[in-house]
Amino acid sequence: MTDDAVAQPTPDRTNRTDDAAAEPTHAEPTPATEPTATEPSPASPLRIRVVGAVAAGTTAATKARRNAPDADIVLYERDKDISYVGCGIPYFVGGEFEDVTTLRPRGPEWFAEKYRITVRTRHEVVSADANTRTLTVRDLETSEESTDTWDVLLLATGASPVIPPIDGVGTPGVFPVRSIQDAVAIDAWIDERAPRTAVVVGSGFIGLEMAEQLAHRGLAVSIVEMLPQVMPAALDADMAEPVAEELRRHGVELHLGRTVEAVEGDDAATAILVDGGERLPADLVIMSVGVRPNVALAKQLGVALGPTGAIAVDTRMRTSVPGILATGDVVENLSVLTGEPIWRPLGSTANKTGRVAGDVATGGDAEHRGVLGTGILRVFDLGVAHTGLTEAEARKQGYDVVTHTDTKPTRAGYLGGKKVTIKAVADRATGRILGAQVVGPEGVDKRVDVLATAITFGATAEDLIHLDLAYAPPFSTAKDPIHFVGMVLAAKIAKAREG
Repeated sequence: MTDDAVAQPTPDRTNRTDDAAAEPTHAEPTPATEPTATEPSPASPLRIRVVGAVAAGTTAATKARRNAPDADIVLYERDKDISYVGCGIPYFVGGEFEDVTTLRPRGPEWFAEKYRITVRTRHEVVSADANTRTLTVRDLETSEESTDTWDVLLLATGASPVIPPIDGVGTPGVFPVRSIQDAVAIDAWIDERAPRTAVVVGSGFIGLEMAEQLAHRGLAVSIVEMLPQVMPAALDADMAEPVAEELRRHGVELHLGRTVEAVEGDDAATAILVDGGERLPADLVIMSVGVRPNVALAKQLGVALGPTGAIAVDTRMRTSVPGILATGDVVENLSVLTGEPIWRPLGSTANKTGRVAGDVATGGDAEHRGVLGTGILRVFDLGVAHTGLTEAEARKQGYDVVTHTDTKPTRAGYLGGKKVTIKAVADRATGRILGAQVVGPEGVDKRVDVLATAITFGATAEDLIHLDLAYAPPFSTAKDPIHFVGMVLAAKIAKAREG
């Protein structure tokens, strides 16, 4: 859902609401004119061209169609699959469902029939000219090239896996995890080669999900992570430790603070070498070290990039070039908390920004309010979630941080309730909640969603105490774990102010 900028640690999810109290501080790349400043005549329908047809591109196109029934809408996609659910790839590989077409429920025919949208798969936009509003498109099956023009151009080129430049990285048996083709290839490799050992390079969301699913397939799994903890982009070290313990409990070996130097093998991977010369058996290698935005076409068009290396857009998904919008994993968004640009490529955000882009492309006034970067995953028997800033990130942003970590039952113990751990991060000066991390065997999604909502609307630690949350013994406790966190954190903030 998601070709070239600085790689950043990300949740690997191929992507937000604005803080009403914080105005964005960066310069928004508002074009000189609206993309649809001149109303097309009935004889010349609005020509909308979309480059990229996964989550953001297809969402933008369908919203544009609903707004503009007569628009001429064409999507170009260099892959053969469109509108697919990349986040489900690990679970297909692990055998939790068998039919890979489940991940690609809608093809070009569906969009043509339901929305009268033309989707051209295996067609790559190889060049573009913003002055003449012309695209050069190559049919990847025939190598034939053609030209097309636009009134409004939407860039939804997504992001691509970062493949580290190490020896042997091209050896058969080494896979990224991004597309349906990747899913099919990994599954076929396991079926045909019967690998016994696997190494996952990187411990972000997709890396840990793949480790879990490969273990379910019966492989002995090792994870190599260059930083000294798992999930370094999402969790503080103290909250990462129970996740590491859960991985070890299920037989996953962790090699933290280590780097991969080479992949061994001729016709197939057999092992990887990590720093210091240690050799780890690896009949299968998963590269999951992050993604980077595909900005090559944007650069060619003269579209400005932001400080994250992704395309800079305003809240209406407009780029620095009139008539060109951008959406999905290729764009940066604003942090709800700081108002500064951040890049968090997630499928959920790709859908939201796609809807905004499709509306604006057809003269609408929709806006995207920003992101917290909320994420969640399952690691064997644990749910692991985060929202907003970690303690480390908040300190780096210059906040005077107060934190509290609490472990409480998710619901009545006599009905089988289990314990969930919540770490909340707050600003001492204002009491505002800046972020939270939640780990536990149940109830994690509920708590992180409540906290994400609270943070979005500027809640303080004191506010958490007063949330009127649903209570009945099968679902919660009379004082929810969020209430406990709010009470203790508010007291700690008050004490910190006195000191």
